[in-house]
Amino acid sequence: MKDESKNLILATALSFLVILVWFLLFPPAEPVGELDTPQSNFEAASTDGVVTAPPAATDGSSGTASVDFSLAESRADALSRSDRIAIRTDRLDGSISLTGGRIDDLHLTDYFETLAQEETVTLLSPAGAPNAYYAVHGWIPAGGLSYDLLPNASTPWALESGDTLTETTPVTLRWDNGAGLIFRKTISIDDNYMFDITQSIENTTGDDLRLAPYGIIARHGEPDTIGFYILHEGVVRAQDGEINEIDYSDIPDLEFSAREGAAVEIIDVAENGWIGFTDKYWMTTLIPTPGQPFQSVVKYTAGRDTYQTDIRMPVLSVPAGTTAETTTSLFAGAKEERTIQYYEDTRNIERFVDSIDWGWFYFFTKPMHWALVEINDLVGNMGVAIIMLTLIIKALLLPLAWKSYSSMGKMKALQPEMEKIKERAGDDRQKLQQEMMALYKKEKVNPASGCLPILVQIPIFFSLYKVLFVAIEIRHAPFFGWIQDLAAPDPTSVWNAFGLLPYDVSWMPVIISIGVWPILLGISMWLQQKLNPAPQDQTQAMIFAWMPWVFMFMLGSFASGLVIYWVANNLITFAQQYFIMRAQGVDVDLLGNIKSSIKRKKPAK
Repeated sequence: MKDESKNLILATALSFLVILVWFLLFPPAEPVGELDTPQSNFEAASTDGVVTAPPAATDGSSGTASVDFSLAESRADALSRSDRIAIRTDRLDGSISLTGGRIDDLHLTDYFETLAQEETVTLLSPAGAPNAYYAVHGWIPAGGLSYDLLPNASTPWALESGDTLTETTPVTLRWDNGAGLIFRKTISIDDNYMFDITQSIENTTGDDLRLAPYGIIARHGEPDTIGFYILHEGVVRAQDGEINEIDYSDIPDLEFSAREGAAVEIIDVAENGWIGFTDKYWMTTLIPTPGQPFQSVVKYTAGRDTYQTDIRMPVLSVPAGTTAETTTSLFAGAKEERTIQYYEDTRNIERFVDSIDWGWFYFFTKPMHWALVEINDLVGNMGVAIIMLTLIIKALLLPLAWKSYSSMGKMKALQPEMEKIKERAGDDRQKLQQEMMALYKKEKVNPASGCLPILVQIPIFFSLYKVLFVAIEIRHAPFFGWIQDLAAPDPTSVWNAFGLLPYDVSWMPVIISIGVWPILLGISMWLQQKLNPAPQDQTQAMIFAWMPWVFMFMLGSFASGLVIYWVANNLITFAQQYFIMRAQGVDVDLLGNIKSSIKRKKPAK
């Protein structure tokens, strides 16, 4: 571009273009249909004396009654197939199935599906229900034991103590196999989202036994996802200090294991780790006791279309006449950074806060999220907090901005002399370059210094964009006026005069049914361009003329919180550039640039 002062616009356009290209390459995924024949989450395995995988048991083995795991007409119908123990806390509501002892019915009472607050968020659902999603714990035989002697998916557990699971009242389930083994599950819950499950086995057989505990989280069918590059959804796990993520679409491509009867990936964890499924705002995670070795398993069974994460613990020896027990934890709830950090600190769950997808620039993203939440606590409005955080970041980066805009101002002041050099040099590119470099050296100007500081800022502002996209604190958070959910697109539309006309335009694609804030985004970007004259090259001038309005439509479908951030950033950048260039003695003819951009060129006679 001829005018070096366009560095700012190029850098800004580049950052927007990166976002746009990724948005086009990774559009939201289509919803996954309901399963026709969901099955139990247990997987078949039977190698005597070898610990393999949890069993499949839906046929009434061990003398229990057969259980129907076929698709129910509704979630309520699936829940009615089993006797249940209620879960009632300040933040959770649901039940535990006595058939199989599953935690398979859970609602998050602090969060609602829509702004109307008519229905709380459903996290877990029982086998047989559409989109079944649940957790279960059990035992794997070793040393000669058979699966017939152990509890399975259809085992009818009895309630031994407690009648409702609350923060202060745990419940204990009991099952006697009739052959000298008595199994118990004691389940407790804290005042947030952490379950503790203590499994015990009482051996009255007269023989020494060996067996291994396990935990499973299973999902029937691939769940609906955002499908956007910036967010990971699928398996997330930690193993001895490392974080591993696997998208839902990649799980079926894992290596097939004949022993497991499924695509599977197994990692041996020496001391610390956890594994589970993460969505944009919700998560379920199995957590062994820190310091405990275990196998971390990701699994996909094609015939049942089941996604599964397991923790498989070491074999326990249970001598005759003794009792052995083991405790693991289950997180099932919202991805609140403060809550997850609290668990990491108090329970020594290594890197648990990294279950939130902080992205590549986590060293920027984490402190930005902290600052955003703290500002919101002070001002009581997340939209205002977004604007204030943007202002604070721009203030911190002011030295870089000053250097950048000062360099651009100097380049602009040299523009007349540069035009003279171009006229003298003509088509002699070597002479042009030599005289330009001599001019830069004489005036002590570095042409690249205007762009480099801006490039340094791009990761910082991309990190803020990441925070606004993944933070649950943005969800259903109001701003002012018509913006009642900063995580949703601007609900107004140009096609019904922003609600003034009695026309329902909700059927229109969001990308063209743009609202007030996307329009403000386009205007603010256009104004920012007008701080500099249009490029002399007509092709470049046309591209820059259309760019604000193209982005206005393309980004109109983004969360309103993100659009508000971009508008605030554009306006603050505009003010910084204007006053810094004026301070450098540059005549910023804003009105003249606007007039020249809309003035039509007269046709040649």
